[in-house]
Amino acid sequence: MAETIAHDGAHRAEGRQRGPLIVTEDTELLDDLLRLCAAAGARPEVRPTLPEGRAGWEAAPLVLVGDDAVPRVRGATRRRGVVLVGRDQDDPGVWRRAVEIGADHVLVLPDGEQWLVDRIADVTEGVGRPALTVGVLGGRGGAGASTLACALALTSAREGRRTLLVDADPLGGGLDVLLGGETAHGLRWPAFAASRGRVGTGALEESLPALHALRVLSWDRSDAVTVPPEAVRAVLAAARRRGGTVVVDLPRRVDEGTAEVLAQVDLGLLVVPAELRAIAAARRVASAAGMVLGDLRVAVRAPYAPGLDDREVARLLGLPLAGEVPTELLAPDGSTPPGAVARGPLARFCSAFWSRALAGTEAA
Repeated sequence: MAETIAHDGAHRAEGRQRGPLIVTEDTELLDDLLRLCAAAGARPEVRPTLPEGRAGWEAAPLVLVGDDAVPRVRGATRRRGVVLVGRDQDDPGVWRRAVEIGADHVLVLPDGEQWLVDRIADVTEGVGRPALTVGVLGGRGGAGASTLACALALTSAREGRRTLLVDADPLGGGLDVLLGGETAHGLRWPAFAASRGRVGTGALEESLPALHALRVLSWDRSDAVTVPPEAVRAVLAAARRRGGTVVVDLPRRVDEGTAEVLAQVDLGLLVVPAELRAIAAARRVASAAGMVLGDLRVAVRAPYAPGLDDREVARLLGLPLAGEVPTELLAPDGSTPPGAVARGPLARFCSAFWSRALAGTEAA
C-alpha cells in the first residue's frame, strides 16, 4: 500500500500547497481519509510507514496517522500538524498514543469528519491572512453605494491585489451589469443556494465571471432574490479565505442573509448624500447595521445642503468620517465602469482609502 496518490509539485494547481501525508495500513480507514481528502480538494500522499528520509515527513503540511500506524512512527522527528485518527470512541489509550508520536490532535471518525475536511482544505489552499472585507451600503436609495463598491473593487484589482466583488443586494439590478458583464460566463448567487459547510476558495473563484481583472459574484436575471443564510456564510467565508480584498455591495435592509455578510465585514462604509433627509434615513440604516458591524464609517457625497459639510454629516450620524466621495461622470453607454479611469477623482479617492485601510496589513 505504499502508493503515492500525488506528491509531485508538477501535479498541483498553481497557488495550492501539497496535500497531506497519510500513514496507515488500515484499508477501511484509508478509504475514509481518501474520501475526506477528495471532499477538501486535496490529493494526498499515502504511506504504510514513515517515508524514507526526513523530508517526506517534515515537509508535508499535515500528517494523518492511523491508529494502527503508531508503532511505526514513534521514532519520527517531532513536528506540528500531526493528527492521530482512529475509530474507537471508547478507547482511553488513544491519548497516550497521541503523546507518544507528538500529535497535535486526536480525531475519531465519523464524528470529526467536518473538522478534518476543513483542516485539510486549509493546508491545501495555503490559507493565510483573510481578505480585508469592506462593505458598502447606502444611507438612502440612490446614494451611490453600488458605484462606490465597484470603484473600490476596480481600484484594488488595478493595484495588483486579489479582489472579489460581491453583490449582496438582490434588488439592485446586478453589479455585473454595472461593470458591463451581464453576459459574462460564470455562476451567479442562485447557483450557490444549496451550499453548506465549506466551499472551496479556488473552485469558487474559478466559477465566477472575471471582469476587469477581478472576480464578481452577482445576481442573475431570474426571480430568485434570496439565498439561505448558511449558503451566504459558506460562500463569503470562501471568498475571504485566500487574502487580498473583498468588497461587498450591501442592501439597506438587514435580514438573516445580510447579517451573515455583516458578521464577516471588517469595515463598513455608509454612503450618505449631504442633505438632511438623507441623514435622517442614514441614521436608521446605521442603527440596524451597527448591531452586527463593529466598524462603520460615513462617506459623504456632495453637493452639500446649506449649513452642512462632510464633518457635520459625520457628527450628526455619530460615525467616523471616511471622506468625501467625489462625483464622476460615467459614459452614457456604460462602457466605462465607476473608478475605471485611474486618474479620475473617484479612483483617486479609492486608492487613498485602500492605502489607509490596508496600512500595516498584508493585502496582497
